Amino acid sequence: MNRLVQEQRPSTAPTGGVSPPSTGSLRQLRRTLRSVRRALPDRCQRAHARCLARLLRRDIAFQRARRIAAYWPSDGELDPRALIRAALARGKVAYLPVLRRGHDGEGATRLWFVRFSPDERLHPNRFGIPEPKARGRHLRPARHLDLLLVPVVGFDSAANRIGMGGGYYDRTLAYLLRRRHWRRPRLVGIAHECQRVARIEPRPWDVPLDAVATERRLYIRPRRAVPIA
Repeated sequence: MNRLVQEQRPSTAPTGGVSPPSTGSLRQLRRTLRSVRRALPDRCQRAHARCLARLLRRDIAFQRARRIAAYWPSDGELDPRALIRAALARGKVAYLPVLRRGHDGEGATRLWFVRFSPDERLHPNRFGIPEPKARGRHLRPARHLDLLLVPVVGFDSAANRIGMGGGYYDRTLAYLLRRRHWRRPRLVGIAHECQRVARIEPRPWDVPLDAVATERRLYIRPRRAVPIA
């Protein structure tokens, strides 16, 4: 679970002190941010989706990526489907996530990815989110992808994130925490600008994003200086 310092902006987060919040207050912040994005009018949602697609089409990571995974929007999330259509039009391969219980002794549920076709019929998962029905040999691990678009509940300008709290993406991408150099896929969080908060302190198990994209701009994670021995 993330510790964070809340930004003093009533449109995105409740006001308060700068101390890391308790579990209860973080839960409340999630509810607040989700409520804010759900309250966006349909015309605003559509405009944000168009702006996001224009922004990321110009990004070098999108242009170079061959295999791109996104998500099917729900709960007011910024819609990436225009970008999926742009990817398919350029001959790229698009994927959607599916939930699957693992075989790690605890049976933890992780995300796998299935190739998406616009004419394919999707089926709701246990959360009511549409996903491809194919399984078995059609499943691909995250490391198979070049670019993964991740929905976030909250973020800061350093590309730290607050997720839904289920830990699916962190469990799925935990292998990236052990890698120093070769890292795939590139991770880009997707959110409305109104979901930005002042600062988030990630915990050791949080898998960092490379960037966060909104309808207004791309927030790049700052590079850390590497000490010289």
